[in-house]
Amino acid sequence: MKFISWNVNGLRAVAGKGFADVFVELDADFVCLQETKLQEGQIDLQFPGFTSYWNYAEKKGYSGTCIYTRQEPLGVSNGMGIPEHDSEGRVITLEMPDFYLVNVYTPNSQDGLRRLDYRMQWEDAFRAYLGSLKERKGVIVCGDMNVAHEEIDLKNPATNHFNAGFSDEERDKMTELLASGFTDSWRFQHPDEVKYSWWSYRMAARERNVGWRIDYFLVSDGLRDRIVSTDIHNQIYGSDHCPVELVLR
Repeated sequence: MKFISWNVNGLRAVAGKGFADVFVELDADFVCLQETKLQEGQIDLQFPGFTSYWNYAEKKGYSGTCIYTRQEPLGVSNGMGIPEHDSEGRVITLEMPDFYLVNVYTPNSQDGLRRLDYRMQWEDAFRAYLGSLKERKGVIVCGDMNVAHEEIDLKNPATNHFNAGFSDEERDKMTELLASGFTDSWRFQHPDEVKYSWWSYRMAARERNVGWRIDYFLVSDGLRDRIVSTDIHNQIYGSDHCPVELVLR
């Protein structure tokens, strides 16, 4: 089974930049999108053989997630069941016969870490949510998790130490999540490889490959032996993020 995750930073915008061709070329069984920035009815973008599920933010033009799937799920749920965390369209969960697939767009702590306190509350709630799923069956988590976990995961760790996405607090929460029984699939297969999934639009960052790896596939440890391959498709443009990939047997 092939899984793709991509923060498209506005699906209507990327739809005009060859998204449909990329979708077909990647030939995945599950395609998880973040930051769709849509309300219901604002786009009609379907693909033969796929069903799509959407979670829209209450705020227009903001956040939002979507999953396209070739396989029919046993169930679909939006959010974590916590009203204070579920208004921004950040989580979709598909229940499949032998795993849960969770697509997430983690809140950004923002400039000056002004949303860090909320981010910490979110992290605790999300980890508890994943833990409750993991008690029942394997869990695959993917999406823009808005943190570069280790220094290898961004170009300039020293100058970003206290910035959103590389604060000690955010990194510690990722460490805590992994310690609760999850594996970072890319780093598991590529312990020393430097590759990024997001680049700022400023100062020609992508052309200079001044990037961050903040898009992930995590798998619950019981699924780790099923990992066949992982990839970061940094040759694919259209967004400030690129697609990331997981293949499971």
